[in-house]
Amino acid sequence: MVVGAGSGLSASAGMTYSGARFERYFSDFREKYGIQDMYSGGFYPFGSLEEYWAWWSRQIMVNRYEKAPKPVYEDLLRIVEGRDYFVLTTNVDHQFQLAGFDKQRLFYTQGDYGLWQCSGPCHQTNYDNEERVRRMVAEQRDMRVPSELVPHCPKCGRPMTMNLRVDGTFVQDEGWYAAARRYEDYLRRHKGLRVLFLELGVGGNTPGIIKYPFWKMTYEDRNAVYASIDREEPYVPREIRGRSIPITADIGEALRLCRQS
Repeated sequence: MVVGAGSGLSASAGMTYSGARFERYFSDFREKYGIQDMYSGGFYPFGSLEEYWAWWSRQIMVNRYEKAPKPVYEDLLRIVEGRDYFVLTTNVDHQFQLAGFDKQRLFYTQGDYGLWQCSGPCHQTNYDNEERVRRMVAEQRDMRVPSELVPHCPKCGRPMTMNLRVDGTFVQDEGWYAAARRYEDYLRRHKGLRVLFLELGVGGNTPGIIKYPFWKMTYEDRNAVYASIDREEPYVPREIRGRSIPITADIGEALRLCRQS
């Protein structure tokens, strides 16, 4: 089983970026800067690094170091446990590992909220940020972190930035390439076998990472089956409709029913 997970999976688990959850953590930023949701806030042109990291430390804390409010990831884990599975995901919130998934069976293609990189970047290394982020959240005042907590590259002194794929500066370190090799090896070893390509909450923003490859591999391998669960009615190419299971439903509810069956 190859699981392809997009933002819809985390949204089903309660990791929403707007509405009540946004108000709970960022109402002061909305009032001062007019920011309306967590996604757009990540692109706001803050006037100082102290303000920038006050925002981002909260964003990281609530979307990376805290578990999702609903047990959707745990239900998915119970379904795949005991099976030979691999997870390919564009999510950057670490919820798979927080739920107990095997790190060796995960490939985060688009980065990780828990990692920083040089903004240059002057070198291809990422840095864990948990200790500094927790201090930023605890010590920030008036939407600013203390200047001494602003992270800078240990090699060139430039400001650090998030390890998220937003442009050509994204750092793919050795850990990223090791995960990519494990995923490629998994696909190679299972080629021609009965494989379920299970797509969960993958939208149209980056279809070339999960959706299109899943369609292509299902088309090329007559033993493969493609399944998709999403609130929006899943589109399935005509060429693979006979070996596809499109499900229009809330992902969390569908997984809960599968786990109980």
